[in-house]
Amino acid sequence: MSQENTALFTIGQFAALHGINKKTLMWYDTIGLFRPAVVKKNGYRCYTHRQSSTLECILMLRELNVSIPEIAAFIQNRTPDSLYAILNEKSSEIDRTIQHLLDIQRALRRQMRELETLRTLDLSAISVVHREAQPLVTLQTTKNTAPEKEMEMLLDEMGRRRAGRMYGVCYGAMIPTASILRGDFEDYRAVFVQVPQLKAAPDLHIQPAGEYLYAHCKGSWDRLPGTYRKILRYAEENGLELWDYSYETGINETVIESMDQYITRIEIPVNPRR
Repeated sequence: MSQENTALFTIGQFAALHGINKKTLMWYDTIGLFRPAVVKKNGYRCYTHRQSSTLECILMLRELNVSIPEIAAFIQNRTPDSLYAILNEKSSEIDRTIQHLLDIQRALRRQMRELETLRTLDLSAISVVHREAQPLVTLQTTKNTAPEKEMEMLLDEMGRRRAGRMYGVCYGAMIPTASILRGDFEDYRAVFVQVPQLKAAPDLHIQPAGEYLYAHCKGSWDRLPGTYRKILRYAEENGLELWDYSYETGINETVIESMDQYITRIEIPVNPRR
């Protein structure tokens, strides 16, 4: 079919057909990205249906955040290989974005579960619960390491591993149970952070699966020794043997104004005493 016999669309009609503003077509013409098939003597731009596939391809690439120079280069060299290369790169970017959003969703849901738990939490109760194994990123510390230094270390490590932000992840400190059993409740050896997307690896600490003794302490950290003494009495009375580490986690620090309201969760693996 000759161009003379091909129906022409005005710029307004062609823009409406593709669901865009006619100023977009005017801009594409100005920068040389997508020109009209015909410019009439009165200066009116007109387009043909044959240009629709090219425009739709440009619009798709723009939705994928492909830059104008990249699109222009592709338009000048439209081959299966050149389009495949662009789409393959953008597909990988989308996969990364989806994973990032899933990580955020998991973090939000965990935070929501913790907030729901706070509503009915019995701070005086000590219980035994089952939990699955969890890989942890751990960093060595001592009882003299300042809290701000610990946070700096964790943030640096999260950045190094490209593991996202700290919000919504579980992090805390570890004390060997051997130290607790001898009454040294401040023998902190490491700080940890749970990063769900990290799989087991040689440099990760595996928090073991099994039964855990759960307890909570409200107030500043100088109240923790009293909670540990309660834990030791509970374990003795119920024939439980502590092992591995005590894992301490703050569970409400995003919703409090002072340390008097701070709640520390203590988790310690236990076995029946033989």
